[in-house]
Amino acid sequence: MDDREQQWRLQNETEAVWATVGSFVLGAVTGIVLLIGDPRPLTGPQSLAIPVAAVGGVVAASAFVVSTVRHHRGETVPMPRWQSVISNLSAIALTVVFAAITAMGALLALQILAIGLQGLQLGAVGGGVLAGVVAAVGGRFAYGAGIGLRTADLAGILFGFLALGTLFAMSTAADPRWWEHNFSTLGGGAGAWAFNGTLVVAGLIIATVGSYVGRDLHRMLGDDALPRIAPIVVLWALTGAALAAIGLLPLERVPVAHNIVALGALALFVLAAVTTARVFPGSPRALVITTIGLIALVGVSVMLCFAIGLFGVTALEAIVIGLGMLWMLTLVRVLAVLAPSQSRPSARMNVLRL
Repeated sequence: MDDREQQWRLQNETEAVWATVGSFVLGAVTGIVLLIGDPRPLTGPQSLAIPVAAVGGVVAASAFVVSTVRHHRGETVPMPRWQSVISNLSAIALTVVFAAITAMGALLALQILAIGLQGLQLGAVGGGVLAGVVAAVGGRFAYGAGIGLRTADLAGILFGFLALGTLFAMSTAADPRWWEHNFSTLGGGAGAWAFNGTLVVAGLIIATVGSYVGRDLHRMLGDDALPRIAPIVVLWALTGAALAAIGLLPLERVPVAHNIVALGALALFVLAAVTTARVFPGSPRALVITTIGLIALVGVSVMLCFAIGLFGVTALEAIVIGLGMLWMLTLVRVLAVLAPSQSRPSARMNVLRL
């Protein structure tokens, strides 16, 4: 690392610290104003949970927007319209994602704190400080992402958000024995919004991951590969849309449609994985082995679940999700090694032809 790069990183770290301070102040002041009145419990009706999560989410989204504009202003100017539209849509999607991650993390943390601090109630000042802490954590994370977000970071965000959302949905599940059926059972009852909302946002993240994968492949292969890269981006977008549709079509309301889109999401994920692996130059051995292993193990798991009955649907879903995340981790790590970090404006006015 040369002196110039070291200085640049230190400057970014200083900016992130100031962003944390600003996020705390903004979150605390807003929280105090919103929570004026009688003391409130951490969770439950008329509690601190929703206002604190909302304040943290809005501040985190704002921090990401400020950071992105500051560090990437003018980056899309030399790009053709289609490329700048994809870049801007990805930025908008990520703004929503960082708001959702911060809010969901706050809800889960407060749910856990409420168990250990039973009976605790906070007034406007205490609740405001709590909102400030949530905003500071979310704002720091989001501001740093706006400076430079890699495809590998997005995969980690997807895994982390799925874990946060699923754990919160488990802690608020209407049916404590949901695990005897499948994960979709979490999408029913009074707390259904937590699990269903998690799926919708996770679908948005997967579609954005596809956009970043396409961006990295274009940086590696250039404009000549665009006709092969475009279907990859479309497949990941369809996979994300199918995952979001699972949350928008709850099992308890539309079971047939829910099951169809769930199977469709699985099929689309496998198809997107195979298609992506085939476009990589030189067919990296790590990615090829992981792709073959993904297909084989998913097939074996489905057979063991439905044909032999060795384990239930919930276990099958956990296995498939775990295998999918393992494959995606391998993909983004290979991209991190091969893809240049510099932006690459396309010379094509149309993505499929000159």
